Amino acid sequence: MKLSSTGFRDGQPIPGEYAFCVPDPQTHVTLAPNRNPALSWDELPAGTKSLALVCHDPDVPTRPDDVNQEGRVVPSSLPRFDFYHWVLVDIPPSLGGLDAGAHSDGVTARGKAGPDAPGGMRHGLNNYTDWFSGDPDMEGQYFGYDGPCPPWNDSIVHHYVFTLFALGVERGPVEGVFGGGQVLEAIEPHVLASASVTGTYSLNPDVPA
Repeated sequence: MKLSSTGFRDGQPIPGEYAFCVPDPQTHVTLAPNRNPALSWDELPAGTKSLALVCHDPDVPTRPDDVNQEGRVVPSSLPRFDFYHWVLVDIPPSLGGLDAGAHSDGVTARGKAGPDAPGGMRHGLNNYTDWFSGDPDMEGQYFGYDGPCPPWNDSIVHHYVFTLFALGVERGPVEGVFGGGQVLEAIEPHVLASASVTGTYSLNPDVPA
C-alpha cells in the first residue's frame, strides 16, 4: 500500500499553499490559502472496502505559557501532543486520490460545515475546534482539513503525518460528530493496512522547515 502527494515530498516542507498560516514580517503570521494537498494511493490490499484518512501533528506544545509570546521561545524539551488537522472516512477505494483544494480552499472562520463531505464521504472535527474555543470571531466546529499553523516562536519543526487506512468495512464505524482519536480507536479492528506521507512546517524564521 502506497500513499503520496504531488504537493510535497515525504519528509520535506509543506508549501504555504496548504497551510492555515504563513509567515508575516510585521505580525509574525497571516492567514494562508489553506488548500488541502493532493493525495493519491495504490497497491491497496485485497478486501479493502473503504478508506480512512487522518492527518496529525505530534509536535504541539502541551502548555500554552510561551506560545506566540513576544520575547519568549517554546522550548524543545516541552512535552508534545497530537493535534488532528484532517479526519475523513468513507473514502471509496476506487477514487484513487483526493484533488488539491477539493476539501478545503481558504480559511473559514468558525469552521467548515460537516460531517457530510463530497462523494458520500464524512469529515470529522479537527483540533482547531478546541484551539479557537472562546474566541468570539473564530469559535466553532472545524470539520475537514485545516492546515499547519504551529507557534511562530516554537524551537522545533512540526511534522504533519498523513496516514491512509485500508479498511475491511464499507462504512467507517463512527457516527454523528467525531474526532481523530475516536476514528483511530474505532477502526483499529478493521485495518487491513496503512501508509503514510509526512511533511514539515515552521513559522519560526530561525527554525527553517
